[in-house]
Amino acid sequence: MPFKSQAQRRKFAQLLVEGKISAETFEEWNRETGARKLPEHAARKTARTRKSVPRKRKSAVPSRKTKRTRRK
Repeated sequence: MPFKSQAQRRKFAQLLVEGKISAETFEEWNRETGARKLPEHAARKTARTRKSVPRKRKSAVPSRKTKRTRRK
């Protein structure tokens, strides 16, 4: 997987120095990135918005229920 930003590349280099990732992993990512010019920071993904579903509005005045009579 290629690097997305210069900041990510620096972070992986730091992890390599600390011994938290292997040299092969770093080189693989570096090789896949190539000589591309990367931004300093990657852009954040936009949050997905849920489609709004029209809902039935409740009336301000509650409706009166009619009294039902029992049939005999």
